[in-house]
Amino acid sequence: MTLGSKVAEHLPFLRRYARALTGSQSTGDAFVAATLEAALADDDLKKSLENGRVPLYRAFNKVWASAYLEVESTQDEAGSHEQAAQGRLKQITPLNRQALLLTTLEDFSIADAASIMDMDAGDVESLVQDAIAEIDQESATSVLIIEDEPLISMQLEDLVTSLGHKVCGTAATRTQAAEVVAEKTPGLVLADIQLADGSSGLDAVDDILEIGSVPVIFITAYPERLLTGDRPEPTYLVTKPFQEATVRTAISQALFFGSSKPL
Repeated sequence: MTLGSKVAEHLPFLRRYARALTGSQSTGDAFVAATLEAALADDDLKKSLENGRVPLYRAFNKVWASAYLEVESTQDEAGSHEQAAQGRLKQITPLNRQALLLTTLEDFSIADAASIMDMDAGDVESLVQDAIAEIDQESATSVLIIEDEPLISMQLEDLVTSLGHKVCGTAATRTQAAEVVAEKTPGLVLADIQLADGSSGLDAVDDILEIGSVPVIFITAYPERLLTGDRPEPTYLVTKPFQEATVRTAISQALFFGSSKPL
């Protein structure tokens, strides 16, 4: 496998991480592009990328850590949550978010995250705990779960309520989701892509977003259907099978950067 192929395999997930870290798709992509340009100009760095995800993320984080405060999003960001993210980004310690996203959203071990951030493992673990404490201060909201697998739907219900939120409804199809939203617009949506009757969770979410701006977390076994670069990509995308800690983090992140609705 060529170096280009190796990097391309990890690139969609690096873009996801960059977007979650910066709160903006365009800003995140700018840092990814800068990372690749740096790699092309540095033979040692280029060679290190042959060793998988850790060197790639390490290279990205060096670029981000050196310049993230200077980059601003463009005026054509997609949606109010992108703009809210930019406005609130300074309210949470950047290193804390970085450690949290690496160990949950990207599923790196503490040791790998420490290597990426060039820190001691104990310090990274402390940063993760600090980040959780910061973002768990968010107020409770109502949550719609769009999921056609009953056991997973029940697991998500338990997780959501354990965080202090209320489940306003569950849906296994696009039609059922519309029926729930007709009664009450949720403050957060957790959505699968492939639903019970062959309908699409993407379409169900589009229906909801026509009514109002709501934070959305996609939880799917088919992340490649969203991480294409052909359309605005979701800020919050959790891959099945998921760790509950990853979903908890995504919920906290979505509510921190989005405008949640009251119970």
